[in-house]
Amino acid sequence: MTERTPESRVDEVEDRLVTAVAVGEYLPASRLPPERELAALLGVGRVTVRAALARLVDRGLLETRRGRGGGTFVRAEWPDASSEAVGRTLAARWDGIRATTDAIALLHGALATAAAERIDEAQAALVRERLAAFRVADSGLGKQQADAVLHRTIIDASGNAVLATVLADLEAQVSIAAPAHLWGAADGMAAMEERALHEHEAIVAAVCDGDAVTAGTLARRHVGIDLELLEQAMLRAGQVPTD
Repeated sequence: MTERTPESRVDEVEDRLVTAVAVGEYLPASRLPPERELAALLGVGRVTVRAALARLVDRGLLETRRGRGGGTFVRAEWPDASSEAVGRTLAARWDGIRATTDAIALLHGALATAAAERIDEAQAALVRERLAAFRVADSGLGKQQADAVLHRTIIDASGNAVLATVLADLEAQVSIAAPAHLWGAADGMAAMEERALHEHEAIVAAVCDGDAVTAGTLARRHVGIDLELLEQAMLRAGQVPTD
């Protein structure tokens, strides 16, 4: 087995960060985590992360800002030069992505089922409040963040911290480089967000009405959006997703 060189590790991290931006884990104008946190997410050293970030700043995909509120921010989502990196990264992980997203969908279904069975009035009011926040959030980063809060609130209502932890671990395995739901490319974002809103409304109604069967079925199907977005990214990068 060939040992990876420091240069090859930087190449891999660069590819993963390019892909994370391209598929919308990190959206334009969003700030990347600090180097220490990114290194932990990617399983590499800070020196490797720093070198990869410097390359992406040079390429114009990222920018650094100094002072209060500074950091490393996304400038561009998917220039043509990103396609090769996206194809390499997703093709290498594809079998694992498909299997893990299936497990994630099953767990989301189970947690929504439990939430519908156990939710109380205060929790139901909070879930409806989170749905309203998603509805009015700005497109892109605002809706991505509101989506995460809504899903966490439904998961909390399930009352099963063990399943919630297993789900978080599985979602981390699918993540390219960020602990966030991917949000897709800009050209399809508005349609995806509209679809997500309708599906959120149906899931929230089922959970709050105590319709456990419907809540579980809808939540399981809803998670399929992530895999669809990754399949679209594969095709855009010139790769054909395998079944």
